[in-house]
Amino acid sequence: MRVICLYCGKDAELIDSIEIYKVRSYGMAWLCRPCKAWVGTHKNSLEHAPLGRLANAELRYWKKRAHIAFDPLWKSDGLSRNGAYSLLAAEMGIAREQMHIGMFDVNECKAAGAACERMRGKLQAEDST
Repeated sequence: MRVICLYCGKDAELIDSIEIYKVRSYGMAWLCRPCKAWVGTHKNSLEHAPLGRLANAELRYWKKRAHIAFDPLWKSDGLSRNGAYSLLAAEMGIAREQMHIGMFDVNECKAAGAACERMRGKLQAEDST
């Protein structure tokens, strides 16, 4: 498998993630050394398929922010993870098949965070009636 960096166009290198995290390995990852962009891999993939797109520091920050907004929808608001992704897709006006934070760019992560806040407001309003 070949993974190309969207920032510089160079090939990413398949590495053990201990190189990134230093303390512990979380499995394999694709790393673009010049850009310091990386992405983990699917654990059961023979080709080490990436979990999303390579992310530099800015994109990693916005992905974390999107997950901070999204994860409570399925972890504590009574929705399944798949159900939460389906609602978020509808809220953002995108196809469910394209709905995954791991594939988002910075602007899509920001939009997802705002959409999650709107959704939580709607769910809380429904709960109070």
